[in-house]
Amino acid sequence: MRVAGSVVAAGLAAVRERAEIGVSLKELDRVAAEVLADRGARSSFLNYHPRFAPSPYPAVLCTSVNDAVVHGIPNDYRLRDGDVLSIDFGAEVDGWHGDAAITVVVGEPAPEDVALVEATERALTTAIGVCRPGNTLGDIGHAIGPIARNAGYGILADHGGHGVGHAMHELPHVPNEGQPGKGIKLHPGLVIAIEPMFTLGGEDTYWTGHDGWTLLTEDGSRAAHFEHTIAITDGDPIVLTAP
Repeated sequence: MRVAGSVVAAGLAAVRERAEIGVSLKELDRVAAEVLADRGARSSFLNYHPRFAPSPYPAVLCTSVNDAVVHGIPNDYRLRDGDVLSIDFGAEVDGWHGDAAITVVVGEPAPEDVALVEATERALTTAIGVCRPGNTLGDIGHAIGPIARNAGYGILADHGGHGVGHAMHELPHVPNEGQPGKGIKLHPGLVIAIEPMFTLGGEDTYWTGHDGWTLLTEDGSRAAHFEHTIAITDGDPIVLTAP
């Protein structure tokens, strides 16, 4: 899984470097596809078809811009100065998956967007810090939730992290809010994706775009999304999708 995670890290780094004013989302998807091909990996996203979606996912990246929180399909939209872009990428190597996401601001950032992005990334880092045997999924949610709520941010309703293994999405569900000590206990060998998704407007609600995939903030505010795939060990957690 570390091999799959290294492909994900390389892909996100390549896309981040290319995410500039005037570049289209489809161009970014091609960058990620080239990383998969160069490393002999398969996309975890392409043709993925969960029950909620009207059609299989048509790309190797999710590119969610501004009020799109997650699952944005790459299209001909060209990035503009100040756009908030969330990039989600998954790779499969020999039947094992890795999954991670980052958020970047293109061009000149607005201070409130920078604060949102930094808080969401800090929530991920804080949650990784509690990934030790004997702690619980509730501890992970409790590490994430207060960071959003204390800053006045919303948390995307009904969404969170997930188990990762021979499928990109496995049990358990990993909540972005929780009570300390509640939920299943973390144990060595468990691999999970942790992914806080914060919204600037403070609302948790969303609507699904016309493509049947993209989730957008109901109030039109901007959003940020960070994710890593984490392995629980006897000691410190291993970030499998770290650069």
